[in-house]
Amino acid sequence: MDKKLSGKLFWSRLFSRTAKSPIFSTISFIVIFFMIYADSIVSNLSMNPLDFKNNNILDPSSQTQKPQQQSQPAAFATDARDEVDITENDHDPLIPPENITKQERIIWFRRKLPELEIFHSNNLTQRFHSRVLEFLNHGCTVQFYMVWLSPAKSFGKREVLAVDSLFKTNSKACLMIISRTMDSESGYRILKPFLDRRFRVLAISPDLPFLVKNTPAETWLQAMTSGTRDPGYIPMSQNLCNLIRLAMLYKYGGVYLDTDFIILKDLSELRNSVGAQSVDHETKNWTRLNGAVMIFDINHPLLVDFIEEFASTFNGNKWGHNGPFLVSRVIERVGSTSGYNVTVLPPKAFYPVDWIKIRRLFKKPENGVESRWAESMLNELNDGETYAVHLWNKRSRELKIEEGSVMARLILDHCVVCEDIYSS
Repeated sequence: MDKKLSGKLFWSRLFSRTAKSPIFSTISFIVIFFMIYADSIVSNLSMNPLDFKNNNILDPSSQTQKPQQQSQPAAFATDARDEVDITENDHDPLIPPENITKQERIIWFRRKLPELEIFHSNNLTQRFHSRVLEFLNHGCTVQFYMVWLSPAKSFGKREVLAVDSLFKTNSKACLMIISRTMDSESGYRILKPFLDRRFRVLAISPDLPFLVKNTPAETWLQAMTSGTRDPGYIPMSQNLCNLIRLAMLYKYGGVYLDTDFIILKDLSELRNSVGAQSVDHETKNWTRLNGAVMIFDINHPLLVDFIEEFASTFNGNKWGHNGPFLVSRVIERVGSTSGYNVTVLPPKAFYPVDWIKIRRLFKKPENGVESRWAESMLNELNDGETYAVHLWNKRSRELKIEEGSVMARLILDHCVVCEDIYSS
């Protein structure tokens, strides 16, 4: 018998009985009320070669660079207008409720899993690998990746500036934005100025099960999707971004970039490199590395170590544990292991201004001293060994780019579209 018809007959018989029995009617009402109320409660819970042994940063000129192969000009990105747009909202579904216990968080995550598209394959994501190969098949000077797990409408002017500066300095590169939300009509509109100029950019919905298949993270994903492991109180999107960047580099090779950079130079000659965020002023050894920029050949052994570290030590309750601190832990541990040939670039390569001082770059000079400092900083960034400037968006996102500031002049020198930079 059809389930819907069976259900209708059940309720019909039930209410027929209640009409004849006041006591049974009262009990039935209480049972139905309790079932609805209980379900409601549960739902609401609902740049220099590294001396691994000593952490030293050495002269990059000693490293032999291997240029990437080039072939035919790259094909244009798949027109995202052909993809199904998705409904967006301001709430990140991967952020657990506040002030709940570990066990409550596990219950919440288990109930959320069916609606968390990032953890599952579907007709769109199953085309991921073929779309990647099709996009890269025509040759790129560099393969860039960004990851965006927020709504497309949050991909704002600051993020667009990162794309803009990338194509100013790497015009023949390919950029893939790994994002379900940007792989949509909304994302297409955002990227259209670059597509109209025939730059190679593609927003593509990731297939997480495929990306981690045959890697140490495959068992981690199985444990998470079983709904028995604590996701932690840190938004899962942050940790998935950490994992996706590692998997993309491992399976395809290229350059991963966070979306809060201004790119100043061609990156095509860099290989198997990460950047130091800080160094000891006396020893000149690095003290912390950062994964906001990572450049690796396909199947590089260090990437396997990174993914293994992510899977085996995952902690969703410690900020940075599965991201920047992971990179430092692994590289420090592998020591002088042969076969890695990894370059650690000094802070001036990608992090020339630390997060405490980044605000100064956005301010217009008010006097002669500040004007001289601005000129000196611009010369240092443009003519020195800086490849890109990390903007530390958590610190600077709300800052206005003032006309005449270092940031404004830097962007105007390194943009193609150059739209609305002062409102960014």
